[in-house]
Amino acid sequence: MSGMEFERRKKSAVGLNMTPLIDMVFLLLIFFILSSHFISEQGFKIKLPKAVRAQSHKNENVVVFVRADGSVIVDNKTVAIDRLERKLARCIEKSSSKTVVIKADENVNLKLAVKIMDIAKSSNAGGLVISTQVGDNEIIK
Repeated sequence: MSGMEFERRKKSAVGLNMTPLIDMVFLLLIFFILSSHFISEQGFKIKLPKAVRAQSHKNENVVVFVRADGSVIVDNKTVAIDRLERKLARCIEKSSSKTVVIKADENVNLKLAVKIMDIAKSSNAGGLVISTQVGDNEIIK
């Protein structure tokens, strides 16, 4: 009996099949690459007036959007005109440049634009800028 040898069990190689994992990684990569092209910057539809001469400014300013229908937007929120001074004062306080940029639609009533400029000055704005565009590029003048 000592001459009898027992068969040893063959060890099966245990491994992880990487093919499905690699396929999933590539699918996720393709998804994120394609979906990143559809992400757009949030903005408000306004048609800026055109100017012949203009110069650009940095984006560290407080921006006030005024739509053609007269609605006013500050810090991505619609603000009633009677609450604009308080909202601007808070935004100007946080801003490093203390400059207010008004981006108003070209069809905005002049009376409303002047009222917003007065409110910006009374909110301790260090500077006041009216945004215009030259051709297709937005420029702040």
